[in-house]
Amino acid sequence: MEDAMTISRRALLGTAAGAAICAVGARLVSPALADAAAYPNRPVKWIVPYAAGGATDVLSRLVCQYLSEKLGQSFVVENKPGAGSTIGTQAVINSPADGYTLLLTSTANAINASFDRALPFDFAKSITPVAGIARIPLVLVINNDIPATNVAEFIAYAKAHPGKISVGSSGIGTSLHLSGELFKSMAGIEMVHVPYRGSAPGLTDLMSGQIQAMFDNVTSSFALAQAGKIRALGVTSRERSAVLPEVPPIGDSLTGYDTSSFYGVGAPQGTPQPIVDLLNREINAALDEPAIKQRIADLGAIALHGDARQFGAMLAAETESWRKIVEGSGVHKEG
Repeated sequence: MEDAMTISRRALLGTAAGAAICAVGARLVSPALADAAAYPNRPVKWIVPYAAGGATDVLSRLVCQYLSEKLGQSFVVENKPGAGSTIGTQAVINSPADGYTLLLTSTANAINASFDRALPFDFAKSITPVAGIARIPLVLVINNDIPATNVAEFIAYAKAHPGKISVGSSGIGTSLHLSGELFKSMAGIEMVHVPYRGSAPGLTDLMSGQIQAMFDNVTSSFALAQAGKIRALGVTSRERSAVLPEVPPIGDSLTGYDTSSFYGVGAPQGTPQPIVDLLNREINAALDEPAIKQRIADLGAIALHGDARQFGAMLAAETESWRKIVEGSGVHKEG
């Protein structure tokens, strides 16, 4: 009987100890779980690492307005431009991983991983992918005086005038610049790169003939092309653009050519998965909202649906693709 009682007491003590440990564990874990369950209970900052205006602002404000209305807390767009998106990205990386500071991720993050050798962080290890928003094709546009009506004719003209064509972009190391470098390499032509601070001044010089060609987002150039002020020769994506349906992909003339800009949402590494999942669900729902869907289409963009894992896989694939383009071009940011 004593042995049985001893065993029972030991079992009871063991059970009590286990319960105590579980209680301690619950006290340690429950605040984080409670915070995630109550998310959001205060305003959320949405960092855009670019100056105000353009597609980045439009996309961010569309989604933030939806999230604010749906989740009952303000999602506030805050522009932190500089250093090719590095300043804004660094600000998010340095923020608490609690879901209250989010980053508008973009092609620049994928490019800078290999382009900027002095990048002060490893983007892939510092940011948790949350959701995609949209992909925007680029377009090759030329001055109306250039005697070319398609990509093949433009390549032939460039070969006949080596080094005489100036091609603009929105800046060194941007997707527009590197798309031009890839085009030059694949077409076997020489063009002089002219970087601008954004698309607007480049398009102005293109219309006046100061430069002869430019790679630009369809968002900022399709209206000028439709108005006949510049000529669109080819989009950089594999598919035609809904806002320039008559313009074929450059890949139809240069097999394998394919680039575009993308935008999505990231959070500091370590953000609780329930918060990531909630944001992903609501952002995907926003992309299906008729008014938002139409506005995205009006920009010439294509919505990026999918879960956080799929967006993370896309980020990794984009980073590798741009690494190859950067290394092939030989262009890097030094220091």
